[in-house]
Amino acid sequence: MQKFANKVVWITGASSGIGEATAYRFAQEGARLIVTALEADLLEAVAAKCKELGSPDAAALPFDLSDTDGLDSLADQAWNRFGHIDIFYNNAGISQRGTTVETEMRVIRKVMDIDYFAPVVLTKNILPRMIERGGGQLVVTTSIAGRFGFPLRCAYSSAKHALYGFFETVQAETYDQDIRVTIVCPGRVQTNISKYALEKDGRQHGKMDAGQAGGVTPQQAADKIVRAIYKRKREVMVGRYELLMAYIKQFCPSLAARLARKIKPM
Repeated sequence: MQKFANKVVWITGASSGIGEATAYRFAQEGARLIVTALEADLLEAVAAKCKELGSPDAAALPFDLSDTDGLDSLADQAWNRFGHIDIFYNNAGISQRGTTVETEMRVIRKVMDIDYFAPVVLTKNILPRMIERGGGQLVVTTSIAGRFGFPLRCAYSSAKHALYGFFETVQAETYDQDIRVTIVCPGRVQTNISKYALEKDGRQHGKMDAGQAGGVTPQQAADKIVRAIYKRKREVMVGRYELLMAYIKQFCPSLAARLARKIKPM
């Protein structure tokens, strides 16, 4: 039996990495998919492969999430594609490499727009419709950097911390209306996030960091994420030994602070 047969799933950041791999897992489980990312050609290829893998229908909906003025229109298009959305996965994001002193404010604002404000605006559009239909599920990719401060990630870590606050609040407010929130907290996953990360002046980092290269594969991450979504879990952590930092922060924050100062951020 397909676990998500004919469920409508909208995934942002679906042209590569976790988003792409998750789309394929949903397709194998019979979901109808809407995939969004910046690159239209890559999205069309993802949508086509989703159909090959078993999705009854898959639609590519390209968009630049830094265009915050167009987000409500994007959400309208996504909702209207199949007439509703059962699962909305805010996965898109961009990382950063630069000290707090050196990183330009325009870079910080861009990271916050894509990583925090875009999910907030889209969720505020989709959530009331889910409530009116009688329920739904919101999923968001945060990061282990949303659990503690991380060197060279002042904007990225701030945005990911903010996502926790926003989506935990949404869950507290809407649980009795059959809205479920699943927070995805990855550590190191072998994606292109470090390649596209913004340097202090806005240039792309342009390389795969060693930590990223040694992480779990997107396919391994997707398997765990989709299982957690199916079980409607509150949170799922994805990664390897680096996830221990989250538990150290919870039970021994002073030690976590000392360890964070020693982390090699590249």
